[in-house]
Amino acid sequence: MLKEVDTNIWVAEQKLKYLGLQVGTRMTIIRLNNGELVVISPIKIDKETINKINELGKVNIIIAPNLYHHLFISDFKSAYPAAQIFAAPGLDSKRQDINFDKIINQGKIGIQDEIEYFLFEGFKTLTPKGAFPLNEIVFFHKESQTLIATDIALHLEETFPLITQLITRVIGGYKKLEPSILEKLAIRDKQKVKNSIKTVLKWNFERVILAHGSILDNQGKEKLRKGYSWALFS
Repeated sequence: MLKEVDTNIWVAEQKLKYLGLQVGTRMTIIRLNNGELVVISPIKIDKETINKINELGKVNIIIAPNLYHHLFISDFKSAYPAAQIFAAPGLDSKRQDINFDKIINQGKIGIQDEIEYFLFEGFKTLTPKGAFPLNEIVFFHKESQTLIATDIALHLEETFPLITQLITRVIGGYKKLEPSILEKLAIRDKQKVKNSIKTVLKWNFERVILAHGSILDNQGKEKLRKGYSWALFS
């Protein structure tokens, strides 16, 4: 079900396991001033969710924000065939079965530039097969002062299963807005990460919406700054 977060911004969530841990996942929907909808990191949807989305406006842009959040792009395109598909750099090579309309790197969306975005460079994620670039695009919704990120940080709390809480207490991301130690070990170009997080912190945001973890409605910028102190002050 859709949940209204602030004016013209909603989220929907579903269960998801990663490396055996229940971390959940979340998509974000933003309504532009012209009434069109932008969907970031789409999840699996059913008829009820589609009906709710249709009540908000017309889906015009569907975004796969990094090289890993793309599983439900085709399903969303089937539900909204007139929508454009935007993707992070490199996803067009990984998913050659999808016709992407635009590969995004840095820019703005909306007639009045309601959404800003750029490529968070230097970040890598550690998988069972090794360390790989994430190529994540991060977004800033001006009206609601919200940062929308996908995998560059976690923030898990008591609402998650006990085993997830215990593991993230060890590897990071439990009640802290930060990458896990797995990502920190995978990252080799810390200077690029430092430059990227400094760019994020120039945005005037309070709220942070993540794909995995709790939404932070207050003090999001300060908590993100603390969570990336290992890069900022190295």
